[in-house]
Amino acid sequence: MSTQTVRPMNDEEVFSEMNKMVAFIKQEAMEKAREIKVKADEEFNIEKAKLVRQESINVEEQFQRKVKQAQVKQRILASTLINKSRLKVLQERQELLEVVFAEARKELEKVPEDTEKYKKLLIDLCVQAFVQLNDAVVNVRGRKADAELLKECVPKAVEAFKEKSGKSVKATVVEQSPLADSVLGGVRVSALNDRINVDNTLLARLDLSSEHMLPQLRNTLFGQSPNRRFYN
Repeated sequence: MSTQTVRPMNDEEVFSEMNKMVAFIKQEAMEKAREIKVKADEEFNIEKAKLVRQESINVEEQFQRKVKQAQVKQRILASTLINKSRLKVLQERQELLEVVFAEARKELEKVPEDTEKYKKLLIDLCVQAFVQLNDAVVNVRGRKADAELLKECVPKAVEAFKEKSGKSVKATVVEQSPLADSVLGGVRVSALNDRINVDNTLLARLDLSSEHMLPQLRNTLFGQSPNRRFYN
């Protein structure tokens, strides 16, 4: 059996082997570096996508909040403008109604000028008050300017009441405390020592008529409101 003697490497061979080992280690290091870079890039892209997505969600949420805020402000502004417009319309309507009532008052001021018609009106107003009070003793008051007319008309009203109701009534014209000229005319009749009274002055009748006729007058001037549900 023969034996081989292992020859030690010379410097050149050692240097060559070292170069091979360095090249191998360098190659592995480069490959490992590439793997690390690829993985790092992948993780970076994933994280970047998450951040972009989250930021996009945040931006969208902020945008939606601003849109809702803008919509709320727009609705508030629209509601405010509508309410202002409605108030303006109502104010102008009220002013027009006041003009109508003022014209009616001017016409009522002319009523006493036609003496014969006014006498008949005073009689009718007294009779109506007698019926409402239904008392045997009453006091009749009017304007100072109507004192003489009342003295003439009240007895006729007493007769008309008796014919109408079959009852008698003692009616006294009270001159000591006449009604103000601002009532425009008519009478105020009281009973039970003036504890109850019926105001049949022209001004009171105008106020009563204005209240009762106001819905009809509104419809005549402005038409029916589309928002109104109930009608008396």
